[in-house]
Amino acid sequence: MNAMILAAGRGERMRPLTDDCPKALLSVGGQTLLDWQLQRLAAAGVQRVVINVAWLGEQIRAHLAAYPPRDLEVVISDEKDQALETAGGIVQALPLLGAAPFWVVNADVWCDVDFATLPARPEGLGHLLLVDNPAHHPGGDFYWHAGQVNVSGRGKALTYAGIGCFDPALFRHQRPGVAPLAPILRRAGEQGQLTATHYPGMWADIGTPARLAWLNQQLAPSVSPPQSDESAR
Repeated sequence: MNAMILAAGRGERMRPLTDDCPKALLSVGGQTLLDWQLQRLAAAGVQRVVINVAWLGEQIRAHLAAYPPRDLEVVISDEKDQALETAGGIVQALPLLGAAPFWVVNADVWCDVDFATLPARPEGLGHLLLVDNPAHHPGGDFYWHAGQVNVSGRGKALTYAGIGCFDPALFRHQRPGVAPLAPILRRAGEQGQLTATHYPGMWADIGTPARLAWLNQQLAPSVSPPQSDESAR
């Protein structure tokens, strides 16, 4: 199984913290957001992780060189000075991800979900992890009914967690360049090609310094990072 971590964003709402540090390297619960994601993916059996970089990408490269993740091949998809947004970043990285479905996780979310519970292959073009709507996003992103995602208003309104499993075919009509993921997901939902799991556990979108401080307070007693089978021996 391959996966991608979206880490190229500038993090405007996180300024001034992200003026000299990429958002993926902000510290949460004693380690970087990026390291949390890498450890959870390794624990779930992922073999290759593609990380896209743009803003301060050299710092992410240096961090990975200094603290290489165990049991993972890490490949960088460099977007240079122009971050391509979520869909654009995935499209550029498709040759590195291969022909099989892959997981995608936003670097700026924290979630205690076990990635191994996500499907390795979606029933349609994609499978999303959905969570209860946070206070800063009360309307949600999609409606969820009987495991299907729709935009018609049928079912429970939930928020996309920034974690999903996608078939490369989801992006077959997307041209290279800057592009968001949300319109592509909505189109797949309208076509009945998008399923989802509602996750009731802990999740946070670290979009502002206040949310980062809140999450660090929640994790203050310490949350042990997940271990892969190899590192647990």
